[in-house]
Amino acid sequence: MTESEALDVVAVRVIESADQDRSVWSDADRAWASHEAAAAVGEAAEPGVFLAHRARLAMGRLNSRMAALGKGVHALAWKPWLGIVIVLAAFLVGLLADRVGSAQRINVLAPPVLLLLVWNLLVYLFLLTGPLWRGAAGHAIDPLRSLVAHLGAGWHGTRKAARDTSVATWVAKVAAEWAGLTANLYALRAARMLHLAAAALAVGIIAGLYLRGLAFEYRASWESTFLEPGAVHTLLASVLAPGAWLGGIPIPGPERIAAMRAPGSENAGTWLHLMALTLIALVVLPRLLLAAIAGWRERRQAHRLPLQLEQPYFRRLLRGFHVEPHPVQVVPYAFQPSEAAVAHLETLLTRLVGGAASIQVAPPAAYGDDDDRSLQDLAGVPGPLVLVFNLAATPERETHGAFAQAAKAMATAARPLLVVVDETSFKARTRDEPQRLGQRRDAWRALLQPAGIEPAFVDLAAPDAATVDAAMDAALLVPKR
Repeated sequence: MTESEALDVVAVRVIESADQDRSVWSDADRAWASHEAAAAVGEAAEPGVFLAHRARLAMGRLNSRMAALGKGVHALAWKPWLGIVIVLAAFLVGLLADRVGSAQRINVLAPPVLLLLVWNLLVYLFLLTGPLWRGAAGHAIDPLRSLVAHLGAGWHGTRKAARDTSVATWVAKVAAEWAGLTANLYALRAARMLHLAAAALAVGIIAGLYLRGLAFEYRASWESTFLEPGAVHTLLASVLAPGAWLGGIPIPGPERIAAMRAPGSENAGTWLHLMALTLIALVVLPRLLLAAIAGWRERRQAHRLPLQLEQPYFRRLLRGFHVEPHPVQVVPYAFQPSEAAVAHLETLLTRLVGGAASIQVAPPAAYGDDDDRSLQDLAGVPGPLVLVFNLAATPERETHGAFAQAAKAMATAARPLLVVVDETSFKARTRDEPQRLGQRRDAWRALLQPAGIEPAFVDLAAPDAATVDAAMDAALLVPKR
């Protein structure tokens, strides 16, 4: 799944999860997106392919209704041009630095590239001690990297795109979800860009040194209150050793350095070469290596965005990964639900399977049907098997419990079991005694717990979709065999 596909998946997930009243994205829209995506990619496709195609279809329909939503989500995508701009700007800053020394003289004890070398060495020290910083603060402290990640992610762009108050809330929620998902990826991306920018700055300075050296003669000299030529030679041999080793250029000896002491000087060509090579050895090459490592980690992270397909939302969508309507068989036990209750149950089950559903409600099983005759009469097709009990009935192990046990014995990974306990009539009878509702629920839980069944308690006359959807997801029993 590409990064742009993952952004669409996150956006659709936020809307479908938050739009509990289905004012923006109806159940029919959800079923349509699942069915069309399954038909397009085929049931043999990987789950990620199905989810990405479904999200693309959903975003297309949502954008046709709320154009501002598409603009707001698009604004969250990473801006790849930012890296080019930062690297190019860094090179130009280095190239256009107007002076390498006062009056075209270079003090070799305080070379113009010294600050750049010190800065990069401090950065390397910071990177080496990064685990200690993270351990103390709980996260890496790097304001510059955070700023680049913020600009590249385009969080600021969502404000303009989401001026339409009807979608501002959706865009804000998508932005928060996406920021949490891509925080590590964007940090690596910003690190790669900053390493490349540091290398480009050094290359720009080197290019500027040589370009100006073609038009002007720079003289190398030194002066010090405390150091003598021997000590200066030792110091320069240490500081410029990487450049001397890389270019095979020996550091001038003590006699030559003594002759350079102010007001004396010499042509700075050798020293410019040593400075340039030292920049390459200590800045350009290490920064390019760090950029390559960050880029490798970035690519790995980009292909491993933690979408967590085991979450209830994705499990529900993947249950709808079928070209044909998903069969669901419903068996009421010892009572006949009302037409309104059946209609609400069908809506809830359609949501449960995540797409189009073919729901078949069997005649109620007779009280005492503990030899599972009603279950044996069901078609042996894959798809959830749903038992519906009446909370008003006193739960009995020999009847209700035995029937639930028989249904569980038939459950498979392809045919999960869901037990729904309808609270409609019991609530109507005990409206003034709310404590009895909790007591009766506990009794049903105690009956079904030995079988490893968690029931979903639903008022099928007026179900609350926000809580019932989650309860049915949690109650769906999928045997691991």
